[in-house]
Amino acid sequence: MFLGLRTAIYHVDDMEKGKAWYSQVLGIEPYFDESFYVGFNVGGYELGLHPGAGCDATKADGSIAYWGVENAEAAFKRLLELGATRHEEVQDVGGGIKVASVRDPFGNVFGIIENPNFKIE
Repeated sequence: MFLGLRTAIYHVDDMEKGKAWYSQVLGIEPYFDESFYVGFNVGGYELGLHPGAGCDATKADGSIAYWGVENAEAAFKRLLELGATRHEEVQDVGGGIKVASVRDPFGNVFGIIENPNFKIE
């Protein structure tokens, strides 16, 4: 039986830079911090950093994890200000739900979602 999303993993070529960037983006420090893995508890879900090359524009995006935000436009703007690049602009997909995604400085696609209908149970 599936229990729900637990962890989204992003690869970074420089763990210290990755840890610093995601600490700034998330506004929290990691709860687990080792050379082989850095883990952040984001509202009960884990964002993990693994050492290794991230994606680049020549590779397929694959799956995208969308992290909940209160305001998609403000979050998207902040991510760009912190050094991310546009992947998909903010889109209203109906029902008050807005999604967008950026590429982090390490080439990973980082999604955001504003969803007033979703509640953690």
